[in-house]
Formats: sequence, structure tokens, C-alpha cells
Amino acid sequence: MYITTKGRYGTKALFELALRYGEGPVPLREIAEKQGLSEHYLEQLFAPLRKAGLVQSVRGAQGGYMLARDPQDITVGDVLRVLEGPIAPTECSLGGPDYAYRFCGEKTVCVAQDVWIKVRRAIEDVVDHITLADLVEQDREARQRMAHMYYI
Repeated sequence: MYITTKGRYGTKALFELALRYGEGPVPLREIAEKQGLSEHYLEQLFAPLRKAGLVQSVRGAQGGYMLARDPQDITVGDVLRVLEGPIAPTECSLGGPDYAYRFCGEKTVCVAQDVWIKVRRAIEDVVDHITLADLVEQDREARQRMAHMYYI
């Protein structure tokens, strides 16, 4: 599976919102600046994220975006599915044996399909068990390690 800029940038943007969870709305401009992303591109990404209920928007001078749920309740898999679609290395890995016939013309049982289904499940297992709160914690730990480094 190839994660496009949609998935990567969306994850980074929601990570920024998770860092600021509970502080109120964050302007898209600030999210873009802090994460080194295009504000215009983020505008396009936030529409489906809002529609999916991952973020909410607040209009006005003090407006912006904030997470619609606690960072502990939003996984990287949630973000990727909204922005990228189903998580699958091949189209046939999305379903049963009839998918193999539909997508690659296999008329018998396709042993390779079992491999792709296992790959899909492994990817899902990873992205569905990493929350935005986990990313925030990893960031804090990394910053602490960097603060204690000594250079000679």
C-alpha cells in the first residue's frame, strides 16, 4: 500500500491538533506552519475529515479546527481510511475468493490472495492500534531524549 500525501499530511495535521487538544480551535494557517504543510492543500483535506467526524470547525476571528474526539479515540487507521480509502495492498485483498476472479480473472482459488489478505490485516493491525495520543507521547519522549543529549 502506498500512502499518498493525503494520508501523510492528514496524519501530521491531526497530530498537531492532538498536541493542542483542549486548547480550543487552531487556525489552519498555524497547523500548516507548525507542520511545514501547504495551507491550501490542508483545506482540501479537512473537508472529508470534518464530514467523517474526526475534526470540527469553528468559524470567526478565533476560529479554526479542533479534534472532534479525544486523541486517544482517533487512530492513524481512522485518518488513513478517510483520506486514502480502504487499506489494502491489492484490490483482491478487500474481499473473499470472488474478488480474485473479479480483479485478476483467476478462475480457481488464488493462493496469492491469501498473502495479500495477511498483508492487509497486518497493516490494519498496526495503524488501528496507534492513536493520535500515542503519537503525542512519542513526540514528547523524543523531545526529552533530545533535550538530554550532550555534544562535545
